[in-house]
Amino acid sequence: MAKFIPYDYRQNTMVAVNFHDQIQPGTFEYALHYLIEHKLDLSVFNPQYRNDDNGRPAYDPAILLKIILFAYSKGITSSREIE
Repeated sequence: MAKFIPYDYRQNTMVAVNFHDQIQPGTFEYALHYLIEHKLDLSVFNPQYRNDDNGRPAYDPAILLKIILFAYSKGITSSREIE
């Protein structure tokens, strides 16, 4: 089983903006979040991770996919610009 870095949309420790409170139903961002969290099966990525016993936990593919798709929707295709 792959180990991923835990994430919480209600976190307020590092960033003053709470993502869970900011995302509004009816927006593209909400639709993207809902689609990736509830409709897509991202388990196909899990066999690629071999960090079960050792190694640092990886970023969850769902978070990375959300970042990439949101950036592409805004016309940002460069990885440096996304950063």
